[in-house]
Amino acid sequence: MAEMRAGPAPYIYVCTRMRVRKSKLLPKEEYLRMLNMSLPEITRSIEELEYKREIDELSASFHGIDLIEIALSWNLAKEYQAIIAITPGTLKAFTQAYLRRWDIQNILTILRGKRQGLKPGKIKEILIPAGELDRVFLDRLLIEDSPERIVEALKGKKLYPVVVKEFPAAVQSNSLSHMENELYKDFYQNLISDANAMKGGKLFLNYIRLDIDITNIKNLFRLRMDTFEEDAREMMIPGGTFTVEELQKLHSIPDQNEFIDALMARVRVKTLLAVLDTLRGDKPIREIEIDLIRVQIEQMEKMAKLNPFSIHPILVYLEKKKYEVFNLRAIARGKESKLPTDRIKGYLVM
Repeated sequence: MAEMRAGPAPYIYVCTRMRVRKSKLLPKEEYLRMLNMSLPEITRSIEELEYKREIDELSASFHGIDLIEIALSWNLAKEYQAIIAITPGTLKAFTQAYLRRWDIQNILTILRGKRQGLKPGKIKEILIPAGELDRVFLDRLLIEDSPERIVEALKGKKLYPVVVKEFPAAVQSNSLSHMENELYKDFYQNLISDANAMKGGKLFLNYIRLDIDITNIKNLFRLRMDTFEEDAREMMIPGGTFTVEELQKLHSIPDQNEFIDALMARVRVKTLLAVLDTLRGDKPIREIEIDLIRVQIEQMEKMAKLNPFSIHPILVYLEKKKYEVFNLRAIARGKESKLPTDRIKGYLVM
């Protein structure tokens, strides 16, 4: 712990690099400018940013929205791998553990794509090989001819035990939702174990708990929007500042104002309290989620300022870079689909 706070030379170096990288991320004004562009203009604008190499590499084979999608995915994966390469000691271990969440997203994307009969190339466009499963391994999965063979190919990987256990029920129910819940529960349980086992882990654990809390609060609002009246405990992730039983009690409160009052009574983060107080009306779930994401990023920034030579500056950059890619993708997709500007804007995390 003392080493993490004191910041030996390698930690100072990598955390300083993260702040420099963060300073190059797009400001809100740039997204607003792009909202008034055509798709070709957006492509040219992206090419002038940190995505030029990927655009140039791919422009001979892809065009339009496909070019943007793949270039953004490649850039994000390369950036994350570059960060792992320069990160020292326990910071590297924490970063690698945190980025394994992309393995879950990629495997679920491949399985869903295969079940829908999508061509491997279309599935590959939206994969982000930033975790333990690299591009070469994911390419091997894409050429497998059935979901069952994909599951078997995961043998020996960290998420295999959950996938192989949950897959038969997923086939029977024709849904991967329960498997997805179990994969994320396992992911966070492993993160907590890693944080407790390694030097400096308390700082990492503080962020993990914040992440779990925000995820569980999002899930509570989603369930209420879907008028889900069953036991919500299976949908909740253990390990945050709320117990699963507390979350179930909150879910069982029928009145929206009473639900928010009870939730606010348990929250200690001022910015989260302020946001929750604005959610008493009929706000769309996407806007609620974006409000909660903004709170999470703001809290991460505060953690990074308090602990400038720790895992926190790295996590802040990882998350903000992810949302830059998500924002650019949302703008490009929205323009391709000819959505109104205000509607596209509603999907952006700014």
